[in-house]
Amino acid sequence: MSDNIDDYNDGNDVPEEEPSEIYPDDSFDPQPSDTGERVVPILIEDEMKKSYISYAMSVIVGRALPDARDGLKPVHRRILYSMKESGITYDKAYKKSARVVGDVLGKYHPHGDTAIYDSLVRMVQDFSLRYPLIDGQGNFGSIDGDSAAAMRYTEARMDKITDEMLIDIDKETVATRPNYDGTLEEPVVLPAKLPNLLVNGSTGIAVGMATNMAPHNLTEVINATLMLIDNPDVTIPEMMTVIKGPDFPTAGIILGTQGIKSAYETGRGKIQIRAVAEIDEMKKDKYRIIVTELPYQVNKAKLIEDIATLVREKRVIGVSDLRDESDRDGIRVVIELSRGTNANVVLNQLYKHTQMQTTFGIINLALVDDVPRELNLKQILRIYLEHRIDVIQKRTLFLLKKAEERAHILKGLKIALDHLDEVISLIRASKTVEDAREGLISRFGLDELQAKAILDMRLQKLTGLERQKVDDEYNELLKRIAEFELIIASEEMKYGIIRDELEDLKERFGDERRTAIKSSVEELDNEDLIPVEEMVLTITNSGYIKRLPVDTYSQQHRGGKGVIGMDTKEEDYVVDIFVASTHNYIMFFTNRGRVHWRKVYEIPEGSRQSRGKAIVNLLELEEGELVTAMIPVSEFKDDVFLFMATRMGTVKKSQLSDFSNPRKKGIIAINLDEEDELVNVALTDGSRDVVMVSRHGKAIRFQESEVRVMGRSARGVRGMNLEAGDIVVSLDLVDEKASLLTVTENGFGKRTEFEEYRSMHRGGRGVITIVTSLRNGPVINVKAVYEDDDIILTSSEGIIIRIPVKDVRIQGRNTQGVKIMNVRASDKVVGVARLKADEVKIDEAKIDEIRADEEHM
Repeated sequence: MSDNIDDYNDGNDVPEEEPSEIYPDDSFDPQPSDTGERVVPILIEDEMKKSYISYAMSVIVGRALPDARDGLKPVHRRILYSMKESGITYDKAYKKSARVVGDVLGKYHPHGDTAIYDSLVRMVQDFSLRYPLIDGQGNFGSIDGDSAAAMRYTEARMDKITDEMLIDIDKETVATRPNYDGTLEEPVVLPAKLPNLLVNGSTGIAVGMATNMAPHNLTEVINATLMLIDNPDVTIPEMMTVIKGPDFPTAGIILGTQGIKSAYETGRGKIQIRAVAEIDEMKKDKYRIIVTELPYQVNKAKLIEDIATLVREKRVIGVSDLRDESDRDGIRVVIELSRGTNANVVLNQLYKHTQMQTTFGIINLALVDDVPRELNLKQILRIYLEHRIDVIQKRTLFLLKKAEERAHILKGLKIALDHLDEVISLIRASKTVEDAREGLISRFGLDELQAKAILDMRLQKLTGLERQKVDDEYNELLKRIAEFELIIASEEMKYGIIRDELEDLKERFGDERRTAIKSSVEELDNEDLIPVEEMVLTITNSGYIKRLPVDTYSQQHRGGKGVIGMDTKEEDYVVDIFVASTHNYIMFFTNRGRVHWRKVYEIPEGSRQSRGKAIVNLLELEEGELVTAMIPVSEFKDDVFLFMATRMGTVKKSQLSDFSNPRKKGIIAINLDEEDELVNVALTDGSRDVVMVSRHGKAIRFQESEVRVMGRSARGVRGMNLEAGDIVVSLDLVDEKASLLTVTENGFGKRTEFEEYRSMHRGGRGVITIVTSLRNGPVINVKAVYEDDDIILTSSEGIIIRIPVKDVRIQGRNTQGVKIMNVRASDKVVGVARLKADEVKIDEAKIDEIRADEEHM
């Protein structure tokens, strides 16, 4: 709001018009027209300035902003006043909304029936106002954004609480002004026993300013007002001990109190409102999210549509069903999740990307003496109290006046009754009523009102009982007059009356708070909702991926048959398996030399027998593009490198930091020659030896320093010279403390010390690492392993076995190895994963559970 808002005043104080300089030589002499009017030239900017200020103040004062005293805009005030005049109160029958709108339109608000009806509709809606002011019957719209029925179909009457807004309006408690055509009077403000501005709030856009006041709980507002009455010097933080914050009709949760505090102290603040949702466990390890409360002013139907769009665009993954089960008893939106989806992650994404969490910007702007002012909490309540003091003062003066007038009449009656015979004789002797009146005035010292009352007195007043009633009424009036005079003279008594009225309001209309207030927390990343644990990730040749906890697989000895690790469909088999932390990044390198990344927790968790999730639902892969390497990464550092190998023997080294900003459709990792594919990638520190192994059992060891660092789009250099028909199947890093595990398709393998592989220059043919034969089959993978490690092997038919590395014998290079996994003739080994020694943590209870499961399979 402008700092010089007082310059607006009431819209009439405009700058004095400067003398026109259009005709400085006075060459233009305006002449009167035929009608006697004179044409006076003025500057258009001066006229625009005056006209715009007049328009702006008309909107500000006459339409858009509420009065700080009763919390109503003119249209709302006119609707309620018109209904009061027409007797459409809470204890009477409903009347057609069209009748109400017509009365308001014709008498007070000539701005169109649509504006009036829309305002009436909002005062009916229990999801718009915390305490609705009009009781409606019929279709008045819904939280889904449905429009109300036409005014000819709906009916309305004042709500019971609205009576507290209009009570005593007939006792000259508020000022009035002529209506738009000067034929009627309308109130400038309502008496408003109810602190409506705070309990129902207000929203409006004026010219150059806007108001957005939040609704509050009536009980809390009354308690804060009573606190201010008891201690005028109370501070806003002290008041916040009883008025906790806004209380919205649609409930929800307010996150944090900083925005509330700012709004209460300065008149402006932002609060975060969150929907109320609970996670419900279903059958077969599936979960669903049930939303029961929404942030204020959120359209439920639009929210559901937005969630569906996010799911369709795969910005939120794991939602299997979405439906609206809301009814007349309340809101219920059900979001079912697919098996293995972390419900907390999905809920966090919904809070982040939809209106399940919104910001409500509080602007406590209201009219004070027809001037817009931003108000803090104490000022709002102080203005309300000052208004109520004024209303009580005027009401008491009105009642005092009426009481004194009645007492004056009764005093005359008493005089007449005390001299009854003489009065009767005087009246009988008078020729006319005028003579009788004059005689009473002159004989008993009465005035005309008293004399008229005596003449109008019925004969039944002459009975003894009636005479006693006059005496009692007169004495009672004297007591009331004395009481009224005390109230008028005492501020303390006025505040006592306000206290009693507020206590009565609280008892009759007070209710429990709907909106919960929770401590503020920083925006949660998805990682904050995921426990840190090691997971086994598997991927099949047809593109299905899943993750499972490491302890799902129990140890066996070499040569075992393994357990069912995954249900595979026909011609589908596991091609890779490895271990990573839930908080790691997984870099997905494809056969076409591109790379995507995801967090491990974003990969759906499956059961041991499940096939997993189609990787195309996680990554935007092109047709024919397959994932050939997956690298777990905790962070993207400059001093860490990616060493890549292709099936045709090309190698390339790039900085890991070059891959820290992937695009939705992936980025280039290496440019490939035609018919070449990326087969494996390793993380290095730039100073290691690497070993490349071919399908025919050849291996070459060379220093990675022989390969310079290249950009992402580079093609690489020759790493291994291959024989005809041979291809590279893998590469790994050399560690003299480890040994090289070589595994073949038929389940054979061995470990060989790295010292048996002499270092060469890159580009050579290499040496034999294992003898490939019909018994062994070709090499499928190699791994650098340590004595205390475990390895997991998987077959094309989905059989998985986990064995200690020490069960695999160390042999020389030129040998065939030993049986590691017993595979059927139709099956073959396709994947090998290493479990580091610190990852080999066996949960005995889990092993027993799995073994029991195996016995029943």
